[in-house]
Amino acid sequence: MPLSIEELEVKARKVRQEIFKMICGAGGGHIPACLSIVEILVTLYNGVLRVNPGGPRDPGRDRFILSKGHGGVALYAILADKGFLDPRLLLTHGKKGTILGGHPDMHKVSGIEASTGALGHGLPFGAGVALAAKIDAKDYRVFVLVGDGECQEGSIWEAALFAPQMRLDNLTVIVDHNKLQAMGSLDDIIGLSPFADKWKVFGWAVEEVDGNNISDLRNTFGRLPLKPGRPTCIVAHTLKGKGISFMENAPIWHYRMPNPEEMKMACAELGLAFEDGVIE
Repeated sequence: MPLSIEELEVKARKVRQEIFKMICGAGGGHIPACLSIVEILVTLYNGVLRVNPGGPRDPGRDRFILSKGHGGVALYAILADKGFLDPRLLLTHGKKGTILGGHPDMHKVSGIEASTGALGHGLPFGAGVALAAKIDAKDYRVFVLVGDGECQEGSIWEAALFAPQMRLDNLTVIVDHNKLQAMGSLDDIIGLSPFADKWKVFGWAVEEVDGNNISDLRNTFGRLPLKPGRPTCIVAHTLKGKGISFMENAPIWHYRMPNPEEMKMACAELGLAFEDGVIE
């Protein structure tokens, strides 16, 4: 039986807790960039992706590629929840000798399909994997999660031209459209508007969705491909820092760590205990 929306929302809350504990334990990381994509990952890994932790390299599996690799901590939390990763390893993130680095490494962590971090690489890679499936007459699907600021990279648009030409309707790109990058807004750095229309004129089937709404996401993923013969682009409108009120839509938190008072406030909002400088 598929999980209910309420059960998935409970998972999302747990993932947010794990993200915060991992990054604070490591002493640095991209908290808001991880928080914005939680509902996307929870929805994908619970009823959409055909993956199996018991056979992580199954040739017929769906492939998920996190192109915005700085959100890797969120992916670690999901993989642990699904059984790809021992949950006890999560708090080793960022520590000496860990396999859980600041960006995901496909050679170290089960369930990671691509080592990412240099922005702009995930979609071209994913398009190649989707083309391989077509050539080999395989029915696996490829999902790529990109950041909106990442879409300023030329390699993203080369892949965006390539995928419709190859009729890669087994390829879905999900854009984390939180409208912030680094220490500013997209519009102040390099604006992308009209964003959805750009994908449409390149030949993609496009749908805009509330990227922090599990019900909306599940409905959209359940209708893939949106148009046979065309790749799909889902523009997911998200809130950077979702779940911690003072981090939401605040560029200053791009890589900033909370002080003890802010830590206490964040833990209270996430449902975590904070005693004597320790998160429990």
